[in-house]
Amino acid sequence: MTSNPEPIFDRELYMARRARTKLSRPTILSQSVAAELAERLDPITRSFKRACLITVDPDPVAAALRATGKVDIIKIIEPAPSEILPVEADEFDAVFNILDLHAVNDVPGALIQMRRALRPDGLFLACLFASQTLNELRQSWLEAEDLVTGGVSPRVSPMIDVRELGGLLQRAGLALPVVDLDRTIVRYPDPLALIHEIRSLGLSNILTGRSRKPVTRNLLGEAVSIYQQKFADDDGRIRATIELAWATAWSPHENQQKPLKPGSAKFRLADALKVPETKLD
Repeated sequence: MTSNPEPIFDRELYMARRARTKLSRPTILSQSVAAELAERLDPITRSFKRACLITVDPDPVAAALRATGKVDIIKIIEPAPSEILPVEADEFDAVFNILDLHAVNDVPGALIQMRRALRPDGLFLACLFASQTLNELRQSWLEAEDLVTGGVSPRVSPMIDVRELGGLLQRAGLALPVVDLDRTIVRYPDPLALIHEIRSLGLSNILTGRSRKPVTRNLLGEAVSIYQQKFADDDGRIRATIELAWATAWSPHENQQKPLKPGSAKFRLADALKVPETKLD
C-alpha cells in the first residue's frame, strides 16, 4: 500500500492569506483578467444558460460575464482548501476557472471534475499563471540563498508549462483544446515594491516545502541586490514577468469538428506549392 505524495501547495494557507487580504488587495489584476475574459467570449456565437465560475475574486469576473449578455445564471464557487468541487454531472453549459489552477495540487483531477460538470458541447475556459511568471524573482532568490546559506529552498511556486496544459486538457477528456499565452512585463521602483504587492495580493509563498525560517535581513538584501543588478532598466526600475495562460476547450459532442485521419487530405502539399513531388526510395 502506497501513501499519497505530499501536496505541493498548502491550500489552507493559501485560502487564509487570500481571505485576509480580500478587502484591501489591489483589484487591477482581477479587473484586467475579467476584461480579457469578456473579449475572449466575444467571437463565440453561443450563449450559456447556466455557468460555473471558480475564482478567488468573483465580483469583477461575474460582472464581466453578465455584461457580455451570453451567460444567464452564474454559480460562483470560491476555491477552498479541499480540491473536491461541489458540482454535479452535466450541471453547466460553461465552466470558467480564473486564477486558481496554478495553486491546485491535482490539476488533472480538477480538470476531470470540471469536464464531468459540463453538458455535452459545453465550454471550458481557464486563466492561470504560467511558467515564466516571476521568473526574475525566482532566479534572484535562488542565487541569493545559495550565496548566503549554501543551499536553496523553494520560494516561488512552480507554474504549469503551456506545452503541458494542452495535454492535460486532452487527458481530462476535453475536446478541441486551444492554449495561448499573454505575457506582460510589469515595472516596479525596486524589488521590495514587487514583494510588497505580491503579499498584498495574498500570493506569497504557499509551497509545502518552503523554509519555515524567517528571512534574514542579509538574505533579503542579497536577493534585492541581485534582482537590481540583473533585471533593472537604465532608469533603475526593475522588470517582472507576468505570464498568463488561457485555455479553451469543449466537452465532447458528436457534432463537433473532428481532425482528419492521416492520408485523408484531398489536396497534396506539392500541388499547393506548385512544385514537383519527389518520392523517396
